[in-house]
Amino acid sequence: MADAASRLSALTEELIGAPPPVRIRAWDGSTAGPAQGPTVVIRNRRALRRVMWKPGELGLARAWVAGDIDVEGDLYEVLDRLSSYIWERTDAQRHGLSVLDPRLRAAAKAFLRLAGPLPPPPPPPEEVRGRSGTTHTKRRDKQAISHHYDVGNDFYEMVLGPSMVYSCAYWDDAPGFTLEEAQRDKLDLVCRKLGLAEGDRLLDVGCGWGSMALHAAREYGARVTGVTLSREQALYARKRVADAGLTDRVDIRVQDYRDVKDGPYDAISSIGMAEHVGSVRFREYADDLYALLRPGGRLLNHQIARRPLAHDEAYEIDAFIDAYVFPDGELAPVGRTLATLEEAGFEARDVQSIREHYALTLRRWVANLEARWKDAVRVTSPGRARVWRLYMAASALSFERNKIGVNQILAVKTPETGASGLPGRTLNWR
Repeated sequence: MADAASRLSALTEELIGAPPPVRIRAWDGSTAGPAQGPTVVIRNRRALRRVMWKPGELGLARAWVAGDIDVEGDLYEVLDRLSSYIWERTDAQRHGLSVLDPRLRAAAKAFLRLAGPLPPPPPPPEEVRGRSGTTHTKRRDKQAISHHYDVGNDFYEMVLGPSMVYSCAYWDDAPGFTLEEAQRDKLDLVCRKLGLAEGDRLLDVGCGWGSMALHAAREYGARVTGVTLSREQALYARKRVADAGLTDRVDIRVQDYRDVKDGPYDAISSIGMAEHVGSVRFREYADDLYALLRPGGRLLNHQIARRPLAHDEAYEIDAFIDAYVFPDGELAPVGRTLATLEEAGFEARDVQSIREHYALTLRRWVANLEARWKDAVRVTSPGRARVWRLYMAASALSFERNKIGVNQILAVKTPETGASGLPGRTLNWR
């Protein structure tokens, strides 16, 4: 098995049609590839068996989560160099490989010999398995939310920082501007768009660890109901509310938004929650929120969006994110979200893209995780920490490259009189 790296490099070039764009160090200590830049370390031949069994993103993800593959150097640079081979291949490139091609079959057999005997190892324990039933039922949504959020509040404190806000921050160009300041400004931006005033009833859908509810109650005097499907989030949020002396203004519930029946509310905030709803339920989501608002009430829908496709039925949920991060999560183009909200009766009044802000936010979260790496591994698992490092770094690059975006949509339940309650001039949210 001498010089496994050179053999692997040559086989990879046969399979993808180009030499590997990063340096490779194999389990036998051999190296191959560019001398400069980061190195992909293949610690064990198991990694190759994982890729052979699940070619593409999921096989590589399993190898990464299990620790069979690692990176020495800049993870962002590795992802950037590999993106055109993993995430950005065209349909023609994906389907252009034929198992009938003798050259390809010979390379695959050689790769299999290098990988060692099958069967492949089982998936890492962090992978979601055993899903059944229809997607986006209340039961299955609760399971998906629990997988993502009930991994320990200590872990999220390390990643998110004191603000405990798990959504895109709103950055200022001022030197030294902190993540906590950017998250405070995002929460305030939402409150100002909603026009919150003393005594207003606010429903915060997907309230997380309570940051939005606390800000709206403390800074604007709102009476807030926050709902989440995560028990760990709810316990944490309730303690924060009690510590802040705001139990008379903030009610945190473990409840599905579909079960909220105590409207009308003056305003609804939905920040980073709609991605969990799914395309089959999004009209129901819009209808439910519309019914919960009083006439003239406002909705602020803060949601990640994907780019539209020429043939939308070709959309596929990202395999790594579906298996390890957001089970059953789906992204929709912003135009489709707007259309569905309007079909439910809303009047869309403002759309703000803050795509670049999410890339900055994710890079700060990655830096927080890397700075507390040993602690993060201790409170979760090595695999879980690796999932989050890869997910957040890859997502940062996707936002920077405009592969995905994030938008705040301000919509109004405009009454029959047509009086929206918004200023007549163009709004300047700063």
